[in-house]
Amino acid sequence: MNSEVVERFLKYVSIHTTSQEGIDKIPSTDRQFNLGKLLVDEIKSLGYSDVKLTEKGVVIATIPSNLPDEITQKIPIICFNSHIDTSPAAPGENVHPRIVKFTGEPIYLENNLELSINIEEIPDLSRFINSELIITDGTTLLGADDKAGIAEIMTALSFLSKNSEIKHGTIKIVFTPDEEVGKGADSISVSEIGAKYGYTIDGGRMGGIEIENFNAASGKIVVKGYNVHPGSAFGKMKNSMHLVPEILSLFPPDQAPETTKDYEPYYYPIHLQSSTDETKLMFILRNFDEQDLERQINHIKEGVRKIQSKHPDFPIEVKIKKSYRNMKVILDQYPEVVQIAKKAIQLADLEVIEEPIRGGTDGARFSFEGMPTPNIFTGGYNFHSKKEFIPIPAMEKAVQVILNIIKLFVEKYS
Repeated sequence: MNSEVVERFLKYVSIHTTSQEGIDKIPSTDRQFNLGKLLVDEIKSLGYSDVKLTEKGVVIATIPSNLPDEITQKIPIICFNSHIDTSPAAPGENVHPRIVKFTGEPIYLENNLELSINIEEIPDLSRFINSELIITDGTTLLGADDKAGIAEIMTALSFLSKNSEIKHGTIKIVFTPDEEVGKGADSISVSEIGAKYGYTIDGGRMGGIEIENFNAASGKIVVKGYNVHPGSAFGKMKNSMHLVPEILSLFPPDQAPETTKDYEPYYYPIHLQSSTDETKLMFILRNFDEQDLERQINHIKEGVRKIQSKHPDFPIEVKIKKSYRNMKVILDQYPEVVQIAKKAIQLADLEVIEEPIRGGTDGARFSFEGMPTPNIFTGGYNFHSKKEFIPIPAMEKAVQVILNIIKLFVEKYS
């Protein structure tokens, strides 16, 4: 399995699939179809015929049960999901992965020697001394988020196709586009998937399972100014940039992504575009407590109202929209789906690491739409970064966990 999962991963990361913010259509970039088409062909080559690529770039396949009908009907249909796109936060084209042995010393990235992978920054690396890592050359991200998940699911499918003695119920495979720009779950509905439970293979460190995530909101603040020739601007020009410090003061620096951890919420101004005529600030708010997210939203709205009252000559507009919610609310109602995943991790000789996602997941959206979906590790680190890497042993373990989940459902329900 080790060599196959690595070969698949290296093939997938060579295909440029970066998604793009601010595009109305799904997928946001046509290049995502290229990997989708390859995956359809690969699934068919494994002997599974019920597979298609939708017009929205979703790969969806059905792996039929190999059990008698009376047993198949007792076993819940489960879905494994990963996403095709990579994050626009770092370059994703012309990825040049490198396999290196980690000895415990820092690994410097060959085309960006200012960057290194080191145990001081990531203590968890101590688990992989004398193991092989797949790293970048320092100019792009790697794409382990989430092509590692795809490679691990595909390797598990390959293993099933070659070992028909392994009994399994009906399995759904779903590879979605545009997860990184928040639209993965918009590309397909739970009713289209047709599974009772799901597992996203999109987490981080080896042994990890995530059953709770941030409640999320995003928004923008727009300040309108007025520009005239500076030579005749007296009493006329209204420079929207002068309000930037006050707008940014609404985002507490001690409640930012870089100053918070664990269950602490944050405010994050993401992108500022400013000129005399107009200032536009894009931002996100994150909080594990849904009611406390309301407090953050009200803090921004009230702050904007006060700034507007001080500067009546500058029209200010604020729009805030909620997106995904904390899936723990749903998963607590279906303990079996989590218990099976934890047992599957333990059967792979791993310690279960349960931790919250300081971000979102398609699984959160799927959970609230009727398919409870916790998130399982891929093994990767430093996602969305030129320092992204993944240990090969972690990928192999992820394949084992997927196969263990499949077996455990048969044992529990047949």
